[in-house]
Amino acid sequence: MLRPFLCATALLALTACDGGSGGTSISINSSDGNAAGSLDGNGEAMIDTPFFKGKVKLPKLQLDASDFEMNGVKLYPGSTIGAMHIDAQDRPDNARDGRVRVTFSSPAAAETVRDWFSAKLTAADFKVQPHGSGLIGKTDEGQPFLLDLKPAGASKADGVITIG
Repeated sequence: MLRPFLCATALLALTACDGGSGGTSISINSSDGNAAGSLDGNGEAMIDTPFFKGKVKLPKLQLDASDFEMNGVKLYPGSTIGAMHIDAQDRPDNARDGRVRVTFSSPAAAETVRDWFSAKLTAADFKVQPHGSGLIGKTDEGQPFLLDLKPAGASKADGVITIG
């Protein structure tokens, strides 16, 4: 019974952050499957729990490099987060359960961002190796980790981090 409340509380806490001109989309699914919440890039929030269901319009929220970290490693400096999906469900035979997926844009070439992440994550006890233009490996807790990067211009990259 407490998890749906915590899911809704987490989403509302995120919306209290100072929003910029852009917007980050966020979705959260609880581990028992009874609660979900989302915030789209335009500031529309949805909460669905056994106790409360509703939609509200909030200021846009723009998360950046300082708002996300993996064992002390933040995103490449100057990066902005486009979307964050947290799936805390734990259903048998569902490979997507327990995953965190973050999409972001960085102000540097994909190779520069990959090399920066490789050095920082290795220092944080992640086991990583090159995988295409990104990285693949395991977190310090043994969870699967994937960083996929694509060029988005001469000195920009779009990335997706998937943990779990």
